[in-house]
Amino acid sequence: VYGGGGSATAPPRHVAAAPSAAPRSVVQGRVAQPVVLAAPIAGKTTAMLRNLPDGFTRNALLHLLDTEGFAGRYDFAYLPVDFDTLQGLKHAFVNMTSPAEADRLRSHLEGFTNWSLPSDSACAVAWNDRQQGLPALVERYRNSPVMHDTVPDECKPVIVVGGRRAMFPPPTQKIKAPKILKGKGYA
Repeated sequence: VYGGGGSATAPPRHVAAAPSAAPRSVVQGRVAQPVVLAAPIAGKTTAMLRNLPDGFTRNALLHLLDTEGFAGRYDFAYLPVDFDTLQGLKHAFVNMTSPAEADRLRSHLEGFTNWSLPSDSACAVAWNDRQQGLPALVERYRNSPVMHDTVPDECKPVIVVGGRRAMFPPPTQKIKAPKILKGKGYA
C-alpha cells in the first residue's frame, strides 16, 4: 500500500487545500495497532523538507502537515534531532500515502514561509534519495538508536494510519542508545 513518487514543478502554494475527506489529525491520538507493511507502490512518496525554523519540533511538523491540508495523507513523519541538545535539525522526512499526494506536498510546501514560529526560512522540498516509501523508512529506523527506550518520544519517527498514530513495528535486533545520551546518563 505504501511506497514510491513522481515530481512536481508547480509554483509554491501557501493556502491550505481542503482534503476531499475529513481525516483525523494525527496529534489527536494514538492507536495501539501494529502496522502492516505492503509492497511499495510505483513512484516517489518520501520527501525531505529543508530549512525548517529554529525550534521546530515533531509536533509542530505534524500540526503543519495537518493544518496545511495533509491530514490523513501522510503515513510517516520524522524530524531528526541533535542528541546533544534534543533540538530539531531543521529538516524532516515525510512519506505521503500516494505519489499524487507527494507531488501536492512538494508543490504546496516549496517556498512555504507561513510558520507558526517567527522565522524567515523558506521551506525547500526534495525527494529523499536514500529511502523511498514506508517499508524502506521502517527498515531504516526500526533498529536505529533513535528508537531506543531512553530517547524521548518527541524525538522519534511516527507512523500514521488513517490520520492516527500507530505503533512502530518492533526492532529486529537489540537497539543501542545514542552515544550522546549514553554520555549524559540517559542510558
